[in-house]
Amino acid sequence: MTAVLLTTSYALTVQLRHRTDSPEASQAPQASQATRASRASHASRGAGIRTRSGPLRFERIGNPARTVARDPRGTVIATFTDGARTAVLTGPSRTFAEPRTTAAKVVTKSWVRLLPKPWARGAERSAWFKNWLRSRLGSRDPDILATAFDYIAGAPARTTAAGVRYSGAARYTPSTPGDSGRAVQGKPKPRTGSDFYDYLGIPWTFPDAVTRRPEKDRARSVDSSGYVRLVYGYRSGFPLNSRDNAAGNGLQRSPDAIARGRLGVPVIPLTDRRPAVIQQLQPGDLVFFRTRELPGGRIGHIGIYLGLDTADHPRFISSRKNAGGPTMGDKGGTSRLDGDGYYAQGLRGARRL
Repeated sequence: MTAVLLTTSYALTVQLRHRTDSPEASQAPQASQATRASRASHASRGAGIRTRSGPLRFERIGNPARTVARDPRGTVIATFTDGARTAVLTGPSRTFAEPRTTAAKVVTKSWVRLLPKPWARGAERSAWFKNWLRSRLGSRDPDILATAFDYIAGAPARTTAAGVRYSGAARYTPSTPGDSGRAVQGKPKPRTGSDFYDYLGIPWTFPDAVTRRPEKDRARSVDSSGYVRLVYGYRSGFPLNSRDNAAGNGLQRSPDAIARGRLGVPVIPLTDRRPAVIQQLQPGDLVFFRTRELPGGRIGHIGIYLGLDTADHPRFISSRKNAGGPTMGDKGGTSRLDGDGYYAQGLRGARRL
């Protein structure tokens, strides 16, 4: 069964085809007797959750510490990372593509969803988790990845019952008449980038009682962190801070503050150089980049990791100035984490919310 949603520059195809099931797919096909025994000693059937093929088995693995759920055939159907709300469930295969800007496609069986609270070892035995997982397994409701593609060029517009447009093609923060002159003189630009409420065009009151109001010329626009806050926060329910406040319990405003914050799990610790290994990434992870615009090694750009494309290159999606808005394509810099491209060379860390 194949379902296709395609516009001039927007493609999201759902295909029932297999790509990869297990985070240990790179290991030898046949595990040794010692490996099987070790797995058995760390496995639990305590959740009492069944699939069509039988009861799930929960197993602990590391780097980072997490719990995986396997069906009776040994296939990984879900991954839960200690300290993170992001869960990756295995579901029908989908193809994410953006033909206007790249020939690359990401074919994935990963569905990225948010748990009600951060995962902790043994949570599979709790009532809240059993109810949550039963409602999510096999669900085709939009996840983090599908939501991210609601804002690329050509994505269809949707509005709430109150008439607020909450999805559809987004642009990057528009320039103002005085920006170029001020930049030449070495002075800071007069305004920061566009946040999610700018895209929505409505005022937003945060938990700290701060109210932010959109500017009319910023309607339908988001910068890189505003895009992440739109996808993870407004659309998916992750808490949001009004500003870069370390005392808050929500997603902060700037890429640098998110990268250095305490939310989630640093799957690639932040350093001042490009990481040597990125295999620990999973779809939905936030990836952070050093850019030329910010001095002192500060993180100037943030994106969402999608997984491997069909040429086995790790690909991400982000909102960027040179591309004019959210993209997984190669306009304004190749959207790959490997190779010698601008973003690949600027990669400095990753975090799992």
